[in-house]
Amino acid sequence: MADGGWLDRFVDSLPTRGWFKFISNHLVVPLWAWREPTPRLPGGPRPATAPGDGLQRMMNLIMPLKEKTPIGRARVAVAIGQNLDALYTGLDNVGTIHFARFVIVDNNLCMMSVYDGDFDSYVRDFIVSIGNVFDAVLQFIEDADDVVPTRRNVEKFVAWVHARDVFQLPDFATDLFALQAAARRPSADGSPRPLTALPRAVILQLRANRNVSLGSGFRGYAGFSAAQIRQRLGIGW
Repeated sequence: MADGGWLDRFVDSLPTRGWFKFISNHLVVPLWAWREPTPRLPGGPRPATAPGDGLQRMMNLIMPLKEKTPIGRARVAVAIGQNLDALYTGLDNVGTIHFARFVIVDNNLCMMSVYDGDFDSYVRDFIVSIGNVFDAVLQFIEDADDVVPTRRNVEKFVAWVHARDVFQLPDFATDLFALQAAARRPSADGSPRPLTALPRAVILQLRANRNVSLGSGFRGYAGFSAAQIRQRLGIGW
């Protein structure tokens, strides 16, 4: 396929040019946001519409630390380490969790987990099982004082977690139009959006939601590994 003319090549090169990036980030995107206000969409999985939607759901909980220093990060790491046995026992007792782990990323304590079932029920279940562990950890987290102790503030804690669970971009990109329209009601006019508007919609949503999950992630159950298949076929490595 022949290359386009000089104008096509120039337009294709714009995203790599420093002046174009500066104008886009500091002038164009703020202008878009002013003309088309985009609400911050809520985190966590959306309501399940099919039985399989309730399996292996993700929670990506981001909790900013009060003390954003090496000492602050160390203090929360110690709090997690001192409660590991209770933490693992409690998560195992929930019975719907496939995996869960805590990580510290850029002065945020993050809890990444995969579970089955409803989000609210999941959060309530781990309050019952490890609420005391969360109480010990939340003293180091911003804006968490009002939900401690968690067992006495169950509904507030569910809402608190939901607000800090990252927004999951839809697996089908065009579904973003419907999510944005629902969040804007009653001002939304309901008219369909052209496909050419999708890049702008994604950029504006990523401006409103700085942390996102790129889709609902791969979900599956282990079958045969590549090594087992190659061994059965006599291929070897």
